[in-house]
Amino acid sequence: MTVRWRPWFDQRVRSIERNDATGITPDRAPPPPSSVLARAAAVVAAFDEDHPALGIAEIARRTALPKSTVHRLVAELVELRVLDRDEGAKGRYRLGMWLFELGELVPSHRSLSDAALPIMEDLLEATHQRIHLAVLDGIDVVYVEILGAVDVELASRTGGRIPAHATGVGKAMLAYAPQAVVRERLEAGLPRLTPRTITTPGALGRELQDIRTEGTAYDREESHVGISCVAAPVFGSNRRVRAGLSITGRTSAIDPVRYGVAVRTAAFTLSRVLRESGL
Repeated sequence: MTVRWRPWFDQRVRSIERNDATGITPDRAPPPPSSVLARAAAVVAAFDEDHPALGIAEIARRTALPKSTVHRLVAELVELRVLDRDEGAKGRYRLGMWLFELGELVPSHRSLSDAALPIMEDLLEATHQRIHLAVLDGIDVVYVEILGAVDVELASRTGGRIPAHATGVGKAMLAYAPQAVVRERLEAGLPRLTPRTITTPGALGRELQDIRTEGTAYDREESHVGISCVAAPVFGSNRRVRAGLSITGRTSAIDPVRYGVAVRTAAFTLSRVLRESGL
């Protein structure tokens, strides 16, 4: 999906959530996409971590498309292996393996991952915590590689998406991103994921300034209760922020000072590798 139409789908989902919470249909729900390609993309985007399997009626509701249109599009997408029928539930569908196969061929992320994995493995060995590598896709974080595990369920997964303002890697990248990206995040809203999530423009602005001063970003239980992380930005050969690297674990296990040094060193090393490789 492209950044251009992704805000439409996010706005559509927010309108559905408001409708569910209040029982009142919003006055200005966004209209459905008009082109065939955009409609097919909307169907694919209806699936997310909270909705990995959907039926025709659910897809129609999440996309604002007629059921007849959704039924036709889904049938074609199944034939193309973009969607698969859910074997565990009749009449429901999941994203197909073809999308995963294509995703593995994306050159920028593959090159970034290839350069980062040895450094991430060293960081994992040194800290015994969960290591994240993420990029910005519009105003959200998308996780490219994850090493290690924690003994609680996290929303972060390879290919997963979380609002950038609520994560350490996201704030590390926003601090060095163009101001237009930060404005877009603010205009889209700062949803609260936990009681500690930053939800005001002023607080986010101060946090981003602190990150630029220190070179380190923190997630203080802002995306998951009981989980914290220390993150640092990674820069590409063009000197622009390319990714974010973080050390994540239970709050009691995260030493901000010691892990701050470790993640900054790893991010600097990866930035140098990308620069020397022309990435």
